[in-house]
Amino acid sequence: MPAIKVPDIVVGRLPLYLRALSQMAGEGKEITSSQELGGQLGISSAQIRKDLSQFGEFGKQGTGYNISFLMNQLKRILKVNRVWDIALIGAGDLGTAVAHYGGFIDRGFRIAAIYDNDPVKTGQQVGQFLIRDIENMVNEIRAQQIKIAMLAVPASEAQQVSEKLVEAGIEAILCYAPTSLFVPDNIRVEYIDPLLHLQHMTYYLPE
Repeated sequence: MPAIKVPDIVVGRLPLYLRALSQMAGEGKEITSSQELGGQLGISSAQIRKDLSQFGEFGKQGTGYNISFLMNQLKRILKVNRVWDIALIGAGDLGTAVAHYGGFIDRGFRIAAIYDNDPVKTGQQVGQFLIRDIENMVNEIRAQQIKIAMLAVPASEAQQVSEKLVEAGIEAILCYAPTSLFVPDNIRVEYIDPLLHLQHMTYYLPE
């Protein structure tokens, strides 16, 4: 019998649940409920129970969820019970800020290499990393078997760089560039564009 395909919108909510549970654990809590989670996230308790039921039974009626257990199960489901290496492309202001961010390693990710096409930047130190020449990117990423890339380059360069990343064996790209990438269907792409969120919010503001 083929496995039931979980809707992507459900998968997208799991990291929110994991983050909320991590905050609760940091406050010393051991047990929570779908109602408490829902109140913190603005999601109905029924939706949370339905989402979690796609992956098994993690709580008991009347006693709620053991936070530590549920966190471990969500990490397993999201495959962040290990550390994923990431190639960061672009060492401008945004890329440098990302490289200095210290929150990745505790949540399953590690910047493993930084690339840029500016000869003035290559060889310079950014935190604990030396900026590498993008000309060597394909062979080096392939050799390190890195599967995830963060793309922090100008929109005009994003498509060309994404094609090189696919050639290097990258299977997932987090794109900060304000553009849409055209990549093979088997490559997962997520976008972070603050302007889109700002434009979404201004719709609800009074004139």
